[in-house]
Amino acid sequence: MITPPPHGPRGARRPGRTRSTVVAAAALAAVAGAVTSCSTDSGSDSSTPSFSERPSPPDTASFSGTAPSMKESLVESARAAASAAASSASAAASSFEASVSAEVERANSAAEKALKDVDGQGNAMSDVSMTGKPRSGTGGLLVVLVNITNKTDSKASYAVRVDFLDSAGKTVETRYVGAEDLAPGERAQPLAVSRKPAEPALTPKLSQAQRY
Repeated sequence: MITPPPHGPRGARRPGRTRSTVVAAAALAAVAGAVTSCSTDSGSDSSTPSFSERPSPPDTASFSGTAPSMKESLVESARAAASAAASSASAAASSFEASVSAEVERANSAAEKALKDVDGQGNAMSDVSMTGKPRSGTGGLLVVLVNITNKTDSKASYAVRVDFLDSAGKTVETRYVGAEDLAPGERAQPLAVSRKPAEPALTPKLSQAQRY
């Protein structure tokens, strides 16, 4: 009868298995630690993308002052628009007046001199009439178109005085216009321009007209 080789006690291999299990667990822990180290070490891998956190909203508690209300904003906008409109109208008036003055300054000066010694309304009131021009086309200025027609049979020059009156009928401004060397039947239309503000409103009056 063959006797089988003797075996150790029934639990002899358990220490070896326990040791293997411990070694395996240690190896897994080491690998996990290495992976964690690589993922948190930004300097070890430059290709690892970086993400920025979402910016936090500003802390309004640190702001000074108060935001303007809707009403205040509308008021400021209206004031700015009114100021711009006034500046534009003033520029248009200055431009219009300058162009008129450049054309008729010499004739107007001659007209003023011609009327200096004239008594009464002069000898040519029937040859002269006036037409107002819309303020929309004059930069807001009060402008009168003076129509002068030489109704005589010979060449003549004309001098005209236009007064601007207030509501009480008082003359607050006077302008002189003229036309020189008009042929018989020829017509001229100089402009009398008031430089006074639009308010209070003034009324133009044809006061004198002299043929010379």
